[in-house]
Amino acid sequence: MSTVKLYIKDFFRYRYLLYNLISRDFKLKYRRSVLGVAWSVLNPLLMCGVMVVVFGNLFQFRGEGITNYPVYLVIGQLMFTFFRESTTMAMGSVMANAMLLRKVYIPKYVFPLEKTCFGLVNYFFSFIALIIIMLLTRSPLHATVLLAVYPILTMFLFSLGVGLVLSTMAVFFRDVIHLWEVFTTVLMYFSAIFYDPAQFGNVYLETLIKFNPIYWYITAFRAAVLDGQLLTLNMVVICGACSLAMLAFGLLVFKKNQDKFVLYM
Repeated sequence: MSTVKLYIKDFFRYRYLLYNLISRDFKLKYRRSVLGVAWSVLNPLLMCGVMVVVFGNLFQFRGEGITNYPVYLVIGQLMFTFFRESTTMAMGSVMANAMLLRKVYIPKYVFPLEKTCFGLVNYFFSFIALIIIMLLTRSPLHATVLLAVYPILTMFLFSLGVGLVLSTMAVFFRDVIHLWEVFTTVLMYFSAIFYDPAQFGNVYLETLIKFNPIYWYITAFRAAVLDGQLLTLNMVVICGACSLAMLAFGLLVFKKNQDKFVLYM
């Protein structure tokens, strides 16, 4: 409990540094881009168009099909992209700031936290793509859309926990960076981004997919935004439990090993 209070105290103490780091990353990302921030909208739109053409007929008309496949697809795409980008950036954040950490005292966890926050900022800009697709497909706007805040918040905490673990591992084992890229590619196919697991009619495969926390964050978001449904008890409990457990584990691993970082950077 005292550790949590310490992290919260440090968070408020270094909130301006966190803001400046996010601002710096945002400017660097779009500094030489002609499209600038618009690329955060165009990228998911273009990817959605390609995937609708490739997978649309296959999964839209398999069994009962998926209601409003473009919206279904872009929700899964945006949620998974946020997880992959934020964790990947967090993984190398400590190593990237090795020189700075040697010169001044800054809580090391600030860097994985900043990358996860930066990923969330990009994610919110990508929402424009979701709104555009919903308008084009005439998808109704349900009152339950406000409940989408819950899967977003819990996925942020889950991603932060994973980012803390990865940033710790990357200091000691550089190969983690390459292995994580392979793992997220495999994970993408088990996150039900462009298909409904129930359509396969394979109980074992459907059960395996449900062991993936990312699947539950995506499913909860779809329920609130696309289907206009209240979040089920399973969605609330699993999303919340996975995020808190992963965050606690990430903080524990990071805190236990952060004093050794200087010996390996």
